[in-house]
Amino acid sequence: MHRQQWLIVGLALLAGSVAGAQGRPGAGIEARTLKNGLKVIVWPDQDIPNVALFNFFRVGSRNERPGITGLSHFFEHMMFNGAKKYGPGQFDAVMEAAGGSNNATTSEDATIYMDWFPSSALETIFDLEGDRLAHLSFDPKIIESERGVVYSERRSSVDNDNMGALMEQVQATAFVAHPYQVPVIGWPSDIESWRMEDLQRFFQTYYAPNNATLVVVGAVTPAEVFALAEKHLGPLRSQPSPEPVRTKEPEQQGEKRVRVRRMAQAPLLQVAYHGVDAKDPDLPALELLLNILADGDSSRLHRRLVEEERVAIRASSVFNTTFDPSLVWFMVDLPPGGDVERAEKVLGEELEKVRAQGVTDAELRKAKNLTVANFWRGLETNSRRAQLLGTYEVFHGDWRKLFEAPARYEQVTREQLRKVAGRILEPARRTVGVLSPMEEALAPAGKEAGR
Repeated sequence: MHRQQWLIVGLALLAGSVAGAQGRPGAGIEARTLKNGLKVIVWPDQDIPNVALFNFFRVGSRNERPGITGLSHFFEHMMFNGAKKYGPGQFDAVMEAAGGSNNATTSEDATIYMDWFPSSALETIFDLEGDRLAHLSFDPKIIESERGVVYSERRSSVDNDNMGALMEQVQATAFVAHPYQVPVIGWPSDIESWRMEDLQRFFQTYYAPNNATLVVVGAVTPAEVFALAEKHLGPLRSQPSPEPVRTKEPEQQGEKRVRVRRMAQAPLLQVAYHGVDAKDPDLPALELLLNILADGDSSRLHRRLVEEERVAIRASSVFNTTFDPSLVWFMVDLPPGGDVERAEKVLGEELEKVRAQGVTDAELRKAKNLTVANFWRGLETNSRRAQLLGTYEVFHGDWRKLFEAPARYEQVTREQLRKVAGRILEPARRTVGVLSPMEEALAPAGKEAGR
């Protein structure tokens, strides 16, 4: 059997593993919205006695303003620091004693709280979640302690990290109006000056049940999950809907450039283009295009920049699903003493080539195979199922669209990829960031990279 045939068989088996008794992907999923506006989605799967619970709150740096930047991320920390029934340190202790673990993450658009545990701990976990949402502690000592923790995290991920520092400057430059210019970690002066009233107002507004989507996947039944949600989360009061983000980023009128000078062993190059939002019809084509350009050692950018021209040691891309059009990033790591101007020229040539000529049938077929295979492979775990269900409900507007994704990728044509490349990779839509090692920064002024 040929490799292509093996892949088709493998995809069929993976799809069958999530089809359920009714023979369709996601069979058995049920959803219900409580009276307070909390939406609960349940995907039962009795294969192993474990459960993943993901709670999505529609709040991130997109919802912040000068003076309170970083608050979304701050609450990611605060939510583990005690409430009425379970005091400081008890959330983790009780969960771990029940055999569970947890984590959380914050982005520009959402804050997600994740619990993984044996099904026997289901009510305990609901009790923990209900307590911190209803009675989160605002102890001044804990607030100051966590303020220090967040500031320390900023130092490690931005202030003392060259890639993070450059990304922050590029993002703040690429956006002139939209709050996506705000770093998720927050600006230093804001972290230092959050007030108690800022925290309380923010929590009441964005941690309301009608601003959340709860996803439970694993060895449960919808009936028991809905009953526990009503018991522990149903009493939470809904709040007026948060003020919508109305600002739209104006069309960029020409290329922007940022140069950062820092102590570093090697230069960095980042090129960011204005992209699309989660509901844009070009999204599947863009994802496939980025797969062809920058996913793995066989990608166009790796072959050209790393293997053929040897101007970089790594070439990759970053793109996230977002409520509003965000950035499509190309990251180029150079060796010590690397020629940034040459690397930028080669990168530009490859991006212009795909704009002018598109991709081959073989490249598109490979990208579809890899993307669809990764899709079905991801749905093998409870955790990934919960993440994807919540992502499609929150960002795409309906969890059912999750199971339409493979067909949407298959429908993409070469002409669609060429058009999306022409639309997104327009030079006037890009912001170029260069990080230069300090030795170069102290040298006599010469021409800027790429000029």
